[in-house]
Amino acid sequence: MTFLNSKPEIDKTWTLFLDRDGVLNVESVGSYITNWSEFNFHDGVLEAMQGLHNAFGNIVVVTNQRGVEKGIMTLEALREIHANMLNTVGEHGGRIDKVYSCTALSDEDHNRKPNTGMGEQAQQDYPQIDFKKSVMVGNSLSDMEFGKRLGMHTVFLTTKTGPHPMPHDVIDQQYRSLLQWAKELTMAEMEG
Repeated sequence: MTFLNSKPEIDKTWTLFLDRDGVLNVESVGSYITNWSEFNFHDGVLEAMQGLHNAFGNIVVVTNQRGVEKGIMTLEALREIHANMLNTVGEHGGRIDKVYSCTALSDEDHNRKPNTGMGEQAQQDYPQIDFKKSVMVGNSLSDMEFGKRLGMHTVFLTTKTGPHPMPHDVIDQQYRSLLQWAKELTMAEMEG
């Protein structure tokens, strides 16, 4: 696995942080996924999660979900979406250890990405998390900034905006999809 200026060896001491919308599921641009029936995994995500399960010690999702505070969806509906998402990933041989959601409206909220609160919550729950041995995968610059503020390696998925010119201040790598990145990662691990 190659990152800007470094080539870390990924093993079970590493943690994977994933954004949700646009990374795991098809994003509803300009709107919200308000219930499980609207949630559709991106092509290849369930296959990718199977490979990533074997590569990382911890896998967590960090997702901004301001639709709850806006009254567009309920907290119960968000919890149901995440419970079903975790079950489906597990049924296909993958794993997500925990989902952290920020429902706050304010960009100043400590837990709202790019602020670092959800990462700090994950480290409290899983003290073995070392941010320098973590990867943040997302499809927005706020995801990348969140990762960099905590000292993580960052992987940008071009599912919403297309590629950014590289090199980039907050992006170490970019790919078209989670599956493309996971395949390259697991192939590199097998060769190493």
